[in-house]
Amino acid sequence: MITIKFILSCLYFFLPAYSANMTSSLIKRHGFLKFLDKPIDDGQIFRGEPILGSHKSWRGVILGIVVGFLIVFFQQFLYQFSIVQKISFLDYQKINIFLFAFLISFGAIFGDLLFAFIKRRLKLKPGARFFPFDQINYVIGVALFLTPYFWFYPYIKCFGIWVWITLLILTFFLHIIVNYLGYLLNWHRNRW
Repeated sequence: MITIKFILSCLYFFLPAYSANMTSSLIKRHGFLKFLDKPIDDGQIFRGEPILGSHKSWRGVILGIVVGFLIVFFQQFLYQFSIVQKISFLDYQKINIFLFAFLISFGAIFGDLLFAFIKRRLKLKPGARFFPFDQINYVIGVALFLTPYFWFYPYIKCFGIWVWITLLILTFFLHIIVNYLGYLLNWHRNRW
């Protein structure tokens, strides 16, 4: 049975991925580190379409991973408090914190890039709707990278398919809500 505590645990666990995913759009708006705003695919074409598109930049990848790392390190610091231990799936004192931080951060970025690649193959332009994958692509990316990691670590308190299903559902709705708020605040072009 899914409880409020389980949902909080899912959200807390996935906070680095949410942060990594949001970083690109937040920094783009403010023009931070503009010299890194170079397309990952360097304008290359694959089967008549850009590989990823000019909007997928090194700035987003690098800063997304850095922000994800910072959130994981902050979670490790917070793990000393019993309230955080109660909602945490992971023992942040026992896991390989650098490996976990990389996998969850890069997994989120990878999921976004993977579906950008797929969208270009389908001849969808950047910003075009790709429902429901626009909302959940980074959950899929993180699941691809972290699931094998969890098989080898006994420090996971409660983890399984229900975590991923819950995260897919929560993230789908959270993405729509956050993007709609961004649209109302004039931060996004699309409502969702």
